[in-house]
Amino acid sequence: YSDSGVIAKVYTEQFGLQSYLINSVHGKKSATRAAVLQPLTLAECVVYHKERRQLNRVREIKCEHPYVTIPHDIFKSSILLFLNEILYKSIREEEKNPGLFEFIYTSLRLLDLKTDNCSNFHLFFMTQLTRYLGFFPDGRYSAETPYFDLQAGSFKMREPAHPLYLDKDLSEKFSELTTLSHAGLERFRLSNQQRKALLGKLITYYELHLASIQDIRSHKVLEDIF
Repeated sequence: YSDSGVIAKVYTEQFGLQSYLINSVHGKKSATRAAVLQPLTLAECVVYHKERRQLNRVREIKCEHPYVTIPHDIFKSSILLFLNEILYKSIREEEKNPGLFEFIYTSLRLLDLKTDNCSNFHLFFMTQLTRYLGFFPDGRYSAETPYFDLQAGSFKMREPAHPLYLDKDLSEKFSELTTLSHAGLERFRLSNQQRKALLGKLITYYELHLASIQDIRSHKVLEDIF
């Protein structure tokens, strides 16, 4: 925005998605403030807020929960950057949504605290995020409904006439993801091939239901490391 200021997109508990002008970010004495503006940092802000103003100002900002493991873990940091891209391109609402805020906040804290394998965390996050974006899958996998139709957003009895669906194996795994909690994720298992395939299908699912989701790129890193 200027030599020392930036405009940041911030998802807030009280006001939903907002754009804030944050001054004095660059410079020798501003390292701490710049660190707070890293992707998906959990920050505490004091702001000057006026309704219907496109750009408000931040008076104070500080890190509310410093990440302990994410900055030093290539797997977790790669997941974080991917989730940042998904959230940045999918959330457009300016109204507060306490449920969505709590889901994001809790998920990020748990990612930082996880000590076991986190290779499926991004798949779980994307699946559960659809609850708040308006296209959570309808129905569940069963012998009677073994195919998930990405266009319709529901499980079907027969293979759809179009190619945008999950086969039986991926449909079963995806259905399992819809019922999991954070605590149950450690028991969820996928092969590398299944993980890569399901990630690609989930991105397609988002693209079909959100016009703002285009040209996702950060998933390529996840495909390389998991």
